Amino acid sequence: MKEENAGADVRASKVYSKAELCLMEPKAPSCAIVIFGATGDLTKRKLMPSLFHLQNEGLLPAKWRVIGVGRRAFTDEVFRAQMREGLPASADGAKVAEFLARLSYAEGDFADPALYAALTARLRENDEKFGLEGRRLFYLSTPPSAYPVIVEKLRQAGLSKPPAGGWARVVIEKPFGVDSASARSLNETVHRAFDESQVYRIDHYLGKETVQNISVFRFANALFEPSWNRNCVDNVQITAFEELGVETRAGYYDGVGVVRDMFQNHLLQLLALIASEPPARFEADAVRDRKVDVLKAVRLAEDGAVRAQYGPGTAGGKPALAYRAEPGVAPGSVTPTFAALKLEIDNWRWQGVPFYLRSGKRMGARLTEIAVTFKRVPVSIFQPLLSEHLTPNVLRFRIQPSESITMGFEAKHPGPKLCLSTVNMDFCYTKTFGVPPPESYARLFLDALIGDQTLFARSDGVESAWGIVDPVLERWGAQGEKGLASYAAGSFGPKEADDLLARDGRKWDLTGEGHVSSC
Repeated sequence: MKEENAGADVRASKVYSKAELCLMEPKAPSCAIVIFGATGDLTKRKLMPSLFHLQNEGLLPAKWRVIGVGRRAFTDEVFRAQMREGLPASADGAKVAEFLARLSYAEGDFADPALYAALTARLRENDEKFGLEGRRLFYLSTPPSAYPVIVEKLRQAGLSKPPAGGWARVVIEKPFGVDSASARSLNETVHRAFDESQVYRIDHYLGKETVQNISVFRFANALFEPSWNRNCVDNVQITAFEELGVETRAGYYDGVGVVRDMFQNHLLQLLALIASEPPARFEADAVRDRKVDVLKAVRLAEDGAVRAQYGPGTAGGKPALAYRAEPGVAPGSVTPTFAALKLEIDNWRWQGVPFYLRSGKRMGARLTEIAVTFKRVPVSIFQPLLSEHLTPNVLRFRIQPSESITMGFEAKHPGPKLCLSTVNMDFCYTKTFGVPPPESYARLFLDALIGDQTLFARSDGVESAWGIVDPVLERWGAQGEKGLASYAAGSFGPKEADDLLARDGRKWDLTGEGHVSSC
């Protein structure tokens, strides 16, 4: 009997080996990857290391090539040397050499038809020489202003239509437009060249392991979903704090601001994942249908928007400039670097449950987290403690800096007295699996290569998200400096953001000094 139970325990606790897991992961087919804006920071810091990771994990085919496209007068050798700087210094030399040998470079202006004629010839040559079979992924790692130009030139050159037996796909970075009108216009341009099934609008947050775990947590465990509704949930808070200021991005950021930079894409995508109905299948359109349903039901609560800009303060123990004093920021700029929104979802599952979203730069901590706060117990049997004395359960999905899922619950202290406090159950990605989470771009790159659009935004989802934030942006634009609050660099935001929740009798779940995961 003992031996039988031991066998059952082994089967129940089976851990798949790395090799077994890799067998379950689809492998990308032979293909050519064309990266526009290949000399930029994103390509070196994120895209190349992600491809290198996929190569080392055996997830890329034997036949693949990269063509970097940019305006700089690079040779293939110079381009490879630049990309080597983005790879781990400790990487195996033979693997690095194999990787770099697959890279080449094409110089040209994105608006020049000659560039696309040369690119067409290079792609055909690679098909014949390396057996890539007309499979092509075009990655737009460029300023957003170049997106419509590149897409239209690809159409004119016939590159958006794949050769017989091949495919053509385009990956477009955020931001996708600056408002509803520009997003619709860009979608129209894209759809003249590419079918929606060919389009991959990338949001790197969706490639993060904890974000992907939201769906698994909800729909692979019977315990939580029955309480995932207005009957049990009091409120949901989504926080995305950055310790850094605008750094070298002032020229871009001052014309964009925190809502366009963080809310329209990252935070609303997180909200949609948390709030969506179960899809019929875990397939791209089924998942995205449910997310779009949520976004179409979202509305801004009355007086539910706060904006602010960081003033002078302290960051990392050193004096920090005010936003308006940062190099490249326009004098008297009213661009918000912090925003907090109270949103409502008008559907049966979430009616009456507020969703509070906040994000800011030059904050007192680097933190991205979703906190789902459940309702208090209706009555306390632990007299003289009242129901309001008992801390409600909070489920936290921490996305950065340490990826984890934590559940807080009440427990009794050891000893004869009835003394309660909150304890936490932690799932820490790195501790559990023994490896740090992979770079989110690696996941998204692989999905684009195998043709899985699940983690990419669809055109109607992008336009629905803009429809939520457009009224806020229009109102703030009309008000100018009126209503623009201030917060000290290195703090946790303005008092007005606290007041937003205080009016509802609530507080922000985190102050940067609260719960810290065991990660």
